[in-house]
Order: sequence, then C-alpha cells, then structure tokens
Amino acid sequence: MVAAASGTGKTSLVAALLADHDQAAVSVSHTTRTQRPNEIDGQHYFFVDRAQFTALLAEGHFIEHAEVFGNLYGTSLQEVHRITETGQQLILEIDWQGALQVKQALPAANLIFILPPTLETLRTRLIGRGQDDPETVETRYEGAIKEIAQCTAFDFLLINDDFKVALKDLTTIVFGNSAEYRIETQLTRHAALIAQLTHGHQ
Repeated sequence: MVAAASGTGKTSLVAALLADHDQAAVSVSHTTRTQRPNEIDGQHYFFVDRAQFTALLAEGHFIEHAEVFGNLYGTSLQEVHRITETGQQLILEIDWQGALQVKQALPAANLIFILPPTLETLRTRLIGRGQDDPETVETRYEGAIKEIAQCTAFDFLLINDDFKVALKDLTTIVFGNSAEYRIETQLTRHAALIAQLTHGHQ
C-alpha cells in the first residue's frame, strides 16, 4: 500500500511503476470527489455520489474507507480480488487512514509512505498542479502536514526529491531488497527532515 500527503507525487510514482512492471496492478478506488477533466471513470476512480457510496459501505463492499477533504474514498473487496486472482502484485494507492485499516484486515500487507523533501517543495507542487484555488491549496497544505505526521505508523519510508530516484526506491521496496527503506532505518537516517516535516517547519 502506498500513501502520501497530497502533492507528494504518489499518483505519478505509482503510474510510472505500473508502466514499467506489468506484474503489478493498482486497485481502482471509489470516491465521491468530483471527476477532473483528465480522469476516466473506472480507470482513475469509480466516481459515485455520497448516497451510492454510503449504500455500498452498508453492504460491506469496502475493505477500507476514509473521508479526506470532505470526500469519501474506499477500496472495494471486488477490486482486491480481481487483482489478486490474476497473481499480480496488488498495490493500493490510498490515504493513511485507509492504509491502517487495511493493515488491520491484512497484517501481512506492507505500508509505504512517501515524504516530500521539504514543506516548501510540497506547497510549490500543490500550487503547480493548477487544479485548485488558493484556499483549497492552503487547506490541502495544512492537511498534508497532519498526514505526514502519520508516517511513523508505516513499514517503509521514501523521499520524493528527485522523481527518478524515488521511482527506483519505490521499485526496490515493492520488488527488491527493501531492508534499507524500513521505517526504523529511515527514521534514523532522515531524523532531521522528518522532525521538520512533522512539526510543520520549513
């Protein structure tokens, strides 16, 4: 499972990983978030309204769900089974709340958290996406700081400073020898950075 604060580059990294490795597949989540112009229903997300999402939740459709910035997100059991039955490596691209729920249901799952190199870089990336108005960017930025504080609950950490390096790191965690990226090692190696990020300092 891959989680990160909004604007850290999680979606781009996962997409690049999948493009290079057809033995892995990402589970498509359900969301009540408004569909963006470049998004395809059923490929990027299954877009549903709140009533539909609530009905699916009541039916036990989701292995995890969470509310993020006023929108509901969930991973369906059907999607998880669709991928695992093919023998592919299942990747969930979800928020930290959902990741911890899945960990409870599937203790063997590996949780990967992606950190930005600085909070200033994170803010720049959020603005640079051009998808949100300034107020929404600020809301996402403040939310991101709170999300980053959850990184210590994950199994692995990597930092997305240089995209190619981060992609190599993510690939190693998913398919190779992941020991150097384990949380215990990374908390020591990047102690100063993590302290800055989790305390909201630039």
